[in-house]
Amino acid sequence: MRRWKSGLAALLFGLVLSGQAAPQGRLFIIGGGTRSESMMKKFVELAAQVKSGRIVVIPLASATPDESGTSMVDEFKKLGVTDAVIFNPTREQASKAETAAILNDAGGVYFTGGDQARVTKALLDTPVHKKLLEIYENGAVIGGTSAGAAIMSEVMITGDEKRPPAAGHEFETLEAGMVITAPGLGFIKTTIIDQHFATRKRHNRLVSLVAENPKLLGIGIDEATAIIVHPDETFDVIGDKDVIVYDPAQAKVSVTPGKTIGLAGMVMHVLLPGAKFDLKTRKVLAP
Repeated sequence: MRRWKSGLAALLFGLVLSGQAAPQGRLFIIGGGTRSESMMKKFVELAAQVKSGRIVVIPLASATPDESGTSMVDEFKKLGVTDAVIFNPTREQASKAETAAILNDAGGVYFTGGDQARVTKALLDTPVHKKLLEIYENGAVIGGTSAGAAIMSEVMITGDEKRPPAAGHEFETLEAGMVITAPGLGFIKTTIIDQHFATRKRHNRLVSLVAENPKLLGIGIDEATAIIVHPDETFDVIGDKDVIVYDPAQAKVSVTPGKTIGLAGMVMHVLLPGAKFDLKTRKVLAP
């Protein structure tokens, strides 16, 4: 009996660690480019519903984090946020449990654009990363734009190719093993997120990745557009442009000796603002 109880306890602990319980927070994932005032007001409204409503801006992705962080804090304050702060920890700081205390009462966290690798280099598998996942599970809204969108998924697009292309010739092929990925922060585990999608013609790299990861949906979010992922694992499209979803679950994938990828039977959805999509059933719910 003792051994059975011990095994059950271990199983339950493992389920908790693996994040089996549905998060109660929301993801606010922006494809980059301009952000309308109405879009950012919606983020502020969601953050205000949680604890103190404080918004923590994390500008780690930016090459000029002080400038980017200050700009975002000012933007939030113009929208009526009374408590918005910049959080730009080094890896050493993020590795200390006490550093994560700034997130305790946060209603929202916002990641700026830049280079997503800077974010994961500083935060991945640290107490701060753990705290971010915890507050998301408990109801906070986690937002980000551009690089701040890429870090949301567990499989993260880095923006690099294994074979360095000539300038202006990036991701010109559908080719296996060419798109470099790295572990993201893992707020969403069932998709790969790409950004600036239609504007920067990033179809090739996302199609290549879903062919190699057919259990995952590919979600490409265009500029001035966002998805809001809810606790029930549906998302709404808001903004000005579109979101493209690639569903390879039923596709037959083939790869030539030269590593060119073929996909037969893959489903593609082009979703406009106002659309709603179910990540569990992989179906469009509205309009």
